[in-house]
Amino acid sequence: MSNLAYELYDEFTYKDYLSWDSSERYEIIDGIAYAMASPPAQHQRISRELMALIFDFLKGKPYEVFSAPFDVRLFPEEDSSDTTVVQPDILVVCGPKKLSDGEACKGAPDLIIEILSPASVMMDRKVKAEKYLEAGVKEYWIVNDNTLDVQANRLIDGRYVSTVHKDSVVSQVLAGLKVNLDAIRANISA
Repeated sequence: MSNLAYELYDEFTYKDYLSWDSSERYEIIDGIAYAMASPPAQHQRISRELMALIFDFLKGKPYEVFSAPFDVRLFPEEDSSDTTVVQPDILVVCGPKKLSDGEACKGAPDLIIEILSPASVMMDRKVKAEKYLEAGVKEYWIVNDNTLDVQANRLIDGRYVSTVHKDSVVSQVLAGLKVNLDAIRANISA
């Protein structure tokens, strides 16, 4: 996007996004483009551990797990004029229809996991949380990159009900998935 004329009040769409320099990462939320920095090593370690655990759990199941960068068009429009495109750290899609174009997830994933870093706290806890709720993401986990505590937000009656987990967290969307947070702490500190 660095070679584009950028005005503060421009409203960007997914169609615009597809034309930008692919060496830079952006998300678009309500038409506003947000540059994304590369995540630090601790973030990557946590992501790796969670991805491996979820990938193994999903073997033989009709679900798919993806990690960033992978586009999620929360409110897809046929003409690519949608104004919200995010790249969650980890996402699980429980139906092939949302992946039918082979390019992006079209619609709300069933589970999204965001790993906090100092630069992403406000975006993950407020801005993205509101968009994920609006889109109907059934389960949204926010992982603290320092403590590895997980704030699990579960969609119940049109709102998120949040609980904080320090030892383990059980997914309500992926029946049988239990993440032992102490084991992940041990793996990333070894």
